Amino acid sequence: MVSYITGFFKTVLSYLGLYSKKANLVFLGLDNAGKSTLLHKLKTNTVTQTKPTYHPCSEELKLGNLRVNTYDLGGHESARKVWNDYFPAVDGIIFLVDSADKKRFDEAAEELEKICSMESISKLPIVVLGNKVDMDGAVKEYELRQALNFDSIKQKGSRQMELYMCSITKDAGYDKALQFMEKELKDK
Repeated sequence: MVSYITGFFKTVLSYLGLYSKKANLVFLGLDNAGKSTLLHKLKTNTVTQTKPTYHPCSEELKLGNLRVNTYDLGGHESARKVWNDYFPAVDGIIFLVDSADKKRFDEAAEELEKICSMESISKLPIVVLGNKVDMDGAVKEYELRQALNFDSIKQKGSRQMELYMCSITKDAGYDKALQFMEKELKDK
C-alpha cells in the first residue's frame, strides 16, 4: 500500500514538473565518434569543435522528467580500459559510431560486443547512434546494423537496445534515441 501511495505522489509531482527521477548515462564509442559533441550539444544547444577527450568528464542534464548525470569517458584505446569502472553506477549506455568511418567498423563492433557480453550490465538499456550521416561515405542504417552485427547482439541479450542514425552537427536523429532512453530509464 505504501509503495502505491508513493508511486501515485511521484506521478502527480512528475506531471506538475516538481519531481525528477535521477539517472546516470555513459557515452561510449571509439574516439572521434561524436561523444563530446553530443554532450556539448545537449548542454548548450550549440555545436563546437571539441578536442579529444583524454580524461572522463561529466555533466548534469535534464531529459524530460529525468535529471541525468552523463559521463563522457573518451574513446581512445587507453580510455576504453576504464569503461568498466563506471558500469556499476550506470543506468544506461549511449554508444556512438562514426557512420562514415568504415575502416573502424570492426573495431567499434568488437567494443560493442564486449560491452553487451558483460553480465554485470546485462539489463542496462543501450542506444547505438550511427553519427555523421551527413558526411560523404556515411553508410545507411542497414549497412551499419550489418557491420556491427547489431541484430545478432541484440537477440542474445535481454536488454532493450536500439540503433538510430543521426547527425549531431545537423541536429537530426538523436532526439528519438534520447526519447527511447528517457522512456527506458523512467520505467526502471
